[in-house]
Amino acid sequence: MKKRRQDDLLGLIRQEKIRTQEDLTERLSKLGYRVTQATVSRDIKELKIIKTTDENGEICYLAPQKDAMHHANGTGLGFFKNLIHSVTYSVNIIVIHTAAGMAQGIAATIDRMGRTDILGTIAGDDTIMVVCATPEETGSVADYLKTHL
Repeated sequence: MKKRRQDDLLGLIRQEKIRTQEDLTERLSKLGYRVTQATVSRDIKELKIIKTTDENGEICYLAPQKDAMHHANGTGLGFFKNLIHSVTYSVNIIVIHTAAGMAQGIAATIDRMGRTDILGTIAGDDTIMVVCATPEETGSVADYLKTHL
């Protein structure tokens, strides 16, 4: 039941612009699922669904691509190319400026790369701070991100 519900949830997000967990709960109820907002919240986390902005600047959910593991492992990430304005660094910090509303989704993708030379990210609306493990790795990580994002 959980697998089918999560598949249907992903289908809804891929077919429609879903803006809130309440919207998802309502749509899943119409499909016959008895779910709470807490269940939908857990499904969103498990499925690695992110909130982003659409082409009109409105917030909506974005389902991971079917080949998300390929993307998250660091290859084929070019779909962010037009959303990144700059990548600069100093010591062990990389700062990435993005299109408005896109920083959190891009930061989540960077976090899922699983690179040991990246300790983590912090994202605002249009800025990401990437913390590298050592200052010596920062330049190569910045170059990698410029190339692969």
